[in-house]
Amino acid sequence: MPLLANTSKTPCLMQRSFLLIACLCAMFAVVIGVFGAHGLKPHLSATQLHTYEIGIRYQFYHAFAIIASMWLADKFSGDLTTYAAGAFTLGIVLFSGSLYLLSTRELIGLSSYKWLGPLTPIGGLCFIVGWLLLCLSIWRNA
Repeated sequence: MPLLANTSKTPCLMQRSFLLIACLCAMFAVVIGVFGAHGLKPHLSATQLHTYEIGIRYQFYHAFAIIASMWLADKFSGDLTTYAAGAFTLGIVLFSGSLYLLSTRELIGLSSYKWLGPLTPIGGLCFIVGWLLLCLSIWRNA
């Protein structure tokens, strides 16, 4: 029996944790979006604002991907859907987080932090891994 198998109708602790993370990520995407549109817009260039908005968009997409992963965790046996949710969560932190910091770094005094740039593709790789894990989970359970 898989480690995270759940035969009851109640989500297991791991599923509830990821569902909570997903809801918080979606909520904060709204908050960050509103802050960007109203508070940051006058202070960012069009390119910086566009970068900021990409972070918001991907945060939303992958908050829903976490929810989908946990829905699939109830349908399929195995831990791949949970690992996918973990990859999506890490991707949100690295990809979207780095885009928020990169687009506002002059405002918040992080102009000299060159290590922010490489975090974005690492976060993107986490997203890709998450989607691959979901594909594998579906493939194994087909």
